[in-house]
Amino acid sequence: MEKIYSKEQKNTCGLAKSSTETVQFLLNYSKSLNVTNYKEMQFESILN
Repeated sequence: MEKIYSKEQKNTCGLAKSSTETVQFLLNYSKSLNVTNYKEMQFESILN
């Protein structure tokens, strides 16, 4: 185990590129999502 973690690991994680249509879709979806809390329950509804 010691040998596995002692090596320096390179960070190969990069940022994902997305199109403006994808970003716009996610923003519109998050604006239309309504979450209602009632006692210990949670209800989600999409306002269309």
